[in-house]
Amino acid sequence: MTRKKVKMAFIENETARKSTFKKRKKGLLKKADELATLCDVPVCVVVNSPYGAAPEVWPSRETANKVVAQWSKMPVMDKTKKMVNQETYLQQRIAKATESWRKARKENKELEMKNIMFDCLSTKTSVPCIPKCDLPDFGSVIEQYLKDVNRRMEIMKRNEVEESSSSLVHAADVATTSTVIPMLEMGSSSVGFHEKIRDQIENTLNVKKTDKDLDLNKKW
Repeated sequence: MTRKKVKMAFIENETARKSTFKKRKKGLLKKADELATLCDVPVCVVVNSPYGAAPEVWPSRETANKVVAQWSKMPVMDKTKKMVNQETYLQQRIAKATESWRKARKENKELEMKNIMFDCLSTKTSVPCIPKCDLPDFGSVIEQYLKDVNRRMEIMKRNEVEESSSSLVHAADVATTSTVIPMLEMGSSSVGFHEKIRDQIENTLNVKKTDKDLDLNKKW
């Protein structure tokens, strides 16, 4: 059974608030003890609550005084280099969320352009049907696919040269050739398709630009 998420808000009921305080304080002191033992660092905890006559110090006042003295001797730059206020913390969270949103938006846009590209390949749609605002992104996806295909072909050709120069048996050469040739054919056909789509994009942009110029001439 999973733990229920605790609502981060002031507990109105005094009995429940006191019970939560005792439980959380015990957990806090346990974590402090683990930190001091596992990492061998000076740790002290001071708890000042309305449920005690005096502030509770862990593990002892002598240890707490040593930790506070070490802290007082530190330069101001070392004390504050990792400190943030509420405004800075929120700005960091907003910046992080914004960056995640931009990354997700970019990935979704690339996936959308890939789907359009495959629709063009299967003749479900054509380049003139694509909105003009999406054509630059569509062209970028085509260019990236062309680079990937060319790089793959270069690797396959390099492997073929290395295999032909080695002293492999004839059977292994036949098996290698039977697997490499179809992939090369597929690669070259993919290159032709991508170049055709790219030409269609350029023609579409040129046609739309010409139409716009004609409209401007009519106004004059």
